[in-house]
Amino acid sequence: MKVSHSNQSIEEHNEEVLKYLFDTYFTRLCQFMYTYWDNKQEIEEEVMDIYVHLWQHPEKIKPDLSIKAYLFQSARNKCLKLIRDKKEILSLDGLEENINTDEPTSLEMQELNELIQKAILAIPANSREIFLKSRNDNLTNQEIAEKMNISLKTVEKHISRSLKIVREIIGDQYIFFIFL
Repeated sequence: MKVSHSNQSIEEHNEEVLKYLFDTYFTRLCQFMYTYWDNKQEIEEEVMDIYVHLWQHPEKIKPDLSIKAYLFQSARNKCLKLIRDKKEILSLDGLEENINTDEPTSLEMQELNELIQKAILAIPANSREIFLKSRNDNLTNQEIAEKMNISLKTVEKHISRSLKIVREIIGDQYIFFIFL
């Protein structure tokens, strides 16, 4: 099914269009979010929330933005919120731990920083450049795509590849440091 004028169809609460969008993008949105967050149940709930919000507030879609772009931007925003919330929890957990235990030594932090640098250097040059623009310069995937004159999909692929390499080297328990 080719969806034309889908922004208007959503505004008119066309269930067939919403079903098409769900069938087409649900899995892809979950996979996209999984590159940033590893809780499948939370991811699926967040993606469902995106569709509910789309249905309840179709006027939020900018006329010049495709629904696909809206869905992926919403997924990205949900990931950032999950990460921010996790950082707040970690911060609160850290306060409690600091009361009961000694702080990590500067040697431990230095070793972790070296491990992070090693992981980043293991990323191929093109992917590393994109990854660093995303993490260090806080650019959105869309901004990176525009600055580098490449497609959004290419940016997503490079970041996903970079995160995979970083996870392999650092391990999942330290991956949140990449987002700090």
